[in-house]
Amino acid sequence: MAEKKQKGNVVVSERAAVNDESGRTTSMRTAETLFRLFPMGLCVTALIVMLKNTETNDYGSLSYTDLGAFKYLVHANGICAGYSLLSAVFTAVPRPPTISRAWTFFLLDQVLTYVILAAGAVSTEVVYLAYKGDTAITWSAACGTFGAFCHKATTSVILTFGVMLCYAALSLISSYRLFSRFDPPSATHDANKAAEMAAFHA
Repeated sequence: MAEKKQKGNVVVSERAAVNDESGRTTSMRTAETLFRLFPMGLCVTALIVMLKNTETNDYGSLSYTDLGAFKYLVHANGICAGYSLLSAVFTAVPRPPTISRAWTFFLLDQVLTYVILAAGAVSTEVVYLAYKGDTAITWSAACGTFGAFCHKATTSVILTFGVMLCYAALSLISSYRLFSRFDPPSATHDANKAAEMAAFHA
């Protein structure tokens, strides 16, 4: 009787552990889903601010389309917004972890981080030149004339760097998940090769 009771307690403990692990996994998945959605809001805001960035005054007209760096920033934010939505949807759906899925998230998070970083970097240089000018390349400061344009461009660039920080954090999360759960490809290959050699010698 005591043995049955002890076995029953073990089963109950195992079920509680499974439920606790399941609850933790669900909470982590929800947190990651929300964190992947957050940069989408920043991307859309930065994109809209730049799309509406046009100013006309007595000195002429200036639009974001006149500058290649700002057009790249708009495209980069649009791509990142789309990826944020898709990755959040995939993360929200419970699926068993697989190495292919982990590698896909890791690589895409890395690529998008560099894409948005490049957009922020080149746009920052253009904003700096707009404020300060550069006599060496005969680029005169434009922000004294087109102040509203420069303010909106600066806002969009700051939001873009916020997106970059979010993607840098997502890259760390996806890399930790990949390398903590799965062996590196070389280790897996070496293990398979060792198993084949052992089977051959046997």
